[in-house]
Amino acid sequence: MSTFSALGINKDYIKSIKELGISTPSEIQEKAIPVLLNTKTDFIGLAQTGTGKTAAFGLPILHHIDDKKDEIQALILSPTRELVQQIKKQLFKFTKYVDTKIFVEAVYGGEKIDRQINNLKRTTHVVVATPGRLIDLIERGEIDIKNIKNLVLDEADEMLSMGFKQDLNRILKYTTSEERNTWLFSATMPEEIQKIIKTYMDPNASRVEINRNSLVNENIRHQFTRTTIKGKTAAIITFLETRQTQRGIIFCRTKAGAQSLNAQLLEEGFSTGALEGDMQQRDREKVMRAFKNESIQYLISTDVSARGIDVRDLNFVIHHQLPEQLEYYTHRSGRTARAGKTGISIAFVLPSEIERIHEIQKELNIKFTEVKN
Repeated sequence: MSTFSALGINKDYIKSIKELGISTPSEIQEKAIPVLLNTKTDFIGLAQTGTGKTAAFGLPILHHIDDKKDEIQALILSPTRELVQQIKKQLFKFTKYVDTKIFVEAVYGGEKIDRQINNLKRTTHVVVATPGRLIDLIERGEIDIKNIKNLVLDEADEMLSMGFKQDLNRILKYTTSEERNTWLFSATMPEEIQKIIKTYMDPNASRVEINRNSLVNENIRHQFTRTTIKGKTAAIITFLETRQTQRGIIFCRTKAGAQSLNAQLLEEGFSTGALEGDMQQRDREKVMRAFKNESIQYLISTDVSARGIDVRDLNFVIHHQLPEQLEYYTHRSGRTARAGKTGISIAFVLPSEIERIHEIQKELNIKFTEVKN
C-alpha cells in the first residue's frame, strides 16, 4: 500500500485530505500523482467518475502554483457547473493547512457574468470553468490565460458529448504555449478525444489506465427484468416498494418520458423529482438540492441532465430504458457504488431489447443477472 507522503505530497496537504476521510491513495492517485508532481509532461488518464480524479490532478496543481506570481497558472475545464463548483470546493478544502495563499475561482454559465468578472479582478491562481462561460470571458477580454502552465480537461468525453467540441478546440488553440502541459481525464476514448490528443498533445504523453478490463465499477451488480410497455411502470413501482428506505436515480431516454414517469410516481405517493433539459437552472438546482439533502428519495433524469451529479450513498440506478450509447450505460451505472460501496444497476427491458443486454455485456465486459419481477 502506498501513502500520500510516499507519492510526494506535502504534509500540510496530507493533514487536510485525512480530515476529508482520504487516507490511502486510490489507483488513479497512485499512478498519476508522482508523474504530475515530478515531470513536466502531457498526461492522459483513463478513469471513471468516482475514482478520486480530483485529488489526482488537484494536488499536483496546487503544488505547482507559485503564490508570489499574481497570474492564472492553471485552468481546469469540466462539463457542468455542479462539477466545477465541486472541484473548486475540494481544492479549497485541500489548502486548509497550507501556509501559501492559493486563490481559486470558478466560472460557469447560469450565474451573472459581471459577478464572475469582478471575482477575477482579485488575485487568482487557478480557474475552474465550464468551456462555454470561459469562451465568453476570453471574448470580452476579461480573463488572461496566456501564462497557464497546466490545463486539465476533466471528464473530456462528457464535455464533447455535451456539444463543447468547438469551445474546447478554441481554448486549446488559445492556450498553446511551449510552457503548457495538458492533462486529459476521460472515462472513455471516443474518436473525437483521440483527435484532440493527436492535435494538441505531445505524442509521448504519459498514459495511465484504471481497470482497463472493467470499464464499469466492480462493486455494481448489473441486473435486468423483462417487462412490457404497459407493465413497465408497475414493475418499477414493485421494485421501489421492496426498497423502502433506499435511494436511487431512474434514467429515462427522453424529457417526456422523465416527466410522465415522475407524474405517475408522485401520484402513487413516491417522493420523486425530475431533472430534464428544458428546466431553468434555478429549478434544476432546487431539485438537486432536495435530492442531496434527502427530501426527495428518487431522482428521475435524462442522460444529459444527470451530468455532474455526485450524490453519495445511492443504492441503485434504474434504467427505464437502456441508453442508446454504450458510454451512457457506464455513466449512468457509475452513479451508484461510489467510494467503495456496492450498488445495483437494473434495466427494465422489453423482449426486443434482450439482444442489447448481450451487446452491453460483451462490450463492457460485465455480467447481467436476470431478476424475475
